[in-house]
Amino acid sequence: MVLEATIPLPNVGGRIDHMAVDLAHDRLFVAELGNGTVDSIDIARRKRSGRITGLKEPQGIGYLPARDMIVVASAGDGSVRLYAGATLMPAGTVDLGDDADNVRIDTATGTVLVGYGAGSIAVIDPARPAKIGDLPLRAHPEGFRYDVSAGRLYVNVPDRQQIDVLDRGTGRQIAAWSSPDMRSNYPMALDGAAGRIAVGYRSPARLVEMKAADGTVTGSIPLCDDTDDVSFDAKRSRYYVSCGEGAVDVINRTPDGLVHRDRIKTASGARTSLFVPELDRLFVAARAGWFGGDAAILVFRPAS
Repeated sequence: MVLEATIPLPNVGGRIDHMAVDLAHDRLFVAELGNGTVDSIDIARRKRSGRITGLKEPQGIGYLPARDMIVVASAGDGSVRLYAGATLMPAGTVDLGDDADNVRIDTATGTVLVGYGAGSIAVIDPARPAKIGDLPLRAHPEGFRYDVSAGRLYVNVPDRQQIDVLDRGTGRQIAAWSSPDMRSNYPMALDGAAGRIAVGYRSPARLVEMKAADGTVTGSIPLCDDTDDVSFDAKRSRYYVSCGEGAVDVINRTPDGLVHRDRIKTASGARTSLFVPELDRLFVAARAGWFGGDAAILVFRPAS
């Protein structure tokens, strides 16, 4: 990985959470949890182009290209707020009540899926906007992925040390996979074409790959500490795992299993990232330094 650019985020303090991309307008949206803001970044010009303020711990974020709409989920007040992409003006609010977290877009229906509360994934119609359904779980969901072709959601539920599998059509749980020796499963990546999911555990720090059909483990490898995002690069059959210790682990899937290719130094606390295959770039969010220095988005280009 080559560090291609550093995009400064002035006046951003505290933890930075997840990101989303608008390919049509070349924008990156950054949920700045500790700052109560969302920044819109002009990727080509490598600078901030706008800001949403007044949020309470924004952590999950998504983008609806058909509507040019940004979706922001906030932990502090349990809200899901929608904004017009062109102006960043408010376009509606859905109150979920508690710990609104990760956001995923259901591309088949145009609805928004948001994990929240003590155990549920809300189904939101952005056109109204309103919650139109709930997919129940037994504890708070962290990272999750939706395989549209299979009609399945794979959900990390760390408080129960398991991965729940839900049928999107019925909303019912159809499987639960766990390993008694693995804890704190937060990020997840999906390779739908190969029928695999990969889960990042923090205790012990490992990336575990498994078959999406039945949870059979196909690979397991040590990781950097305090992981919070993992992305799959289908072109190179490779995972990028960002960790709060200040590193990105590059892990290849090979015929012989998972192979650690490289460890890229980032910055302490830079645990969230987003790989955008259409741009062939990995964006890593680095929080402001304890002893000075602006927060920033680190832009990495795969060298091979």
